[in-house]
Amino acid sequence: MENNNRKGWLYLLPAILFLGVFMVYPLVDVFVYSFEEGYNSASQTFFGTGGYNYSYVLRDPYFLQALKNTLILVAITVPLSTGIALLISVLLNSIEKLRDFFQTVFFLPYVTNTLAVGLVFMILFKKTPYSDGLVNLIIQFFGAKGVDFIDGPYAAKMFVLCFYTIWIVMPFKILILTSALASVDQGLYNAAKVDGTSRLRIFTRITLPMISPMIFYLVITGFIGAFKAYSDAVAIFGTNLNAAEMNTIVGYVYDMLYGDSGGYPSYASAAAIILFAIVLTITVINLLVSRRHVHYS
Repeated sequence: MENNNRKGWLYLLPAILFLGVFMVYPLVDVFVYSFEEGYNSASQTFFGTGGYNYSYVLRDPYFLQALKNTLILVAITVPLSTGIALLISVLLNSIEKLRDFFQTVFFLPYVTNTLAVGLVFMILFKKTPYSDGLVNLIIQFFGAKGVDFIDGPYAAKMFVLCFYTIWIVMPFKILILTSALASVDQGLYNAAKVDGTSRLRIFTRITLPMISPMIFYLVITGFIGAFKAYSDAVAIFGTNLNAAEMNTIVGYVYDMLYGDSGGYPSYASAAAIILFAIVLTITVINLLVSRRHVHYS
């Protein structure tokens, strides 16, 4: 038994070393940087330690705007994308003919370059001197006034960003949920039909509990992915996200390191640790909630 344990740890050693070098050590390093005030990456010096970096970041209007954008993006896209993906997966699961074809069609956006998709979205929504954009042409066709979704009101820009994010993440969720639905024991459905159970009750009492682990997995990964959003906003609004008021927390960290206001690794580290704390808190809350609502068979 002892030899088996040693072999197990030996097999795990490469993964442990990899995680230690590329995940644990950088996290500890960033945590240390976040308390070093006035850190200079060129000379590797700083003039003090304390919580000033956190105080500065939490009072920075650019960070507060990025935090607001990220929270709105998370709150809208995660539940909507998961719910729509579940609906589409249920419909696909009920189709016998051409099911594989439709699964392939829905999965295509996932294998398409995100920047290319973002460029298409910008063309669809952006108003130019030569065109109002396809979306505005459709809106005007129904008698409504067009909206500048890219350079216009904040709500319009946030709508495009949320729409784009849902479009990008939904194919993967459809693939996972379709596979989960296909793995549900058909004997349970047959027994429910013999008892005359309604479709809604079958869905809520059999389908949802059986695929709840996959739903939970998608929610957790959805939260983490939405909090790390950055390329989505760049694809639509360009690199100057602060001017467009559409920056995210990850974008703020990048700007503090490499942007026009870059050269402040201590501020970037503090913002990164704040993001880590937010994601960790939400993940723990989800884990606690899952104990009551996720059923592992």
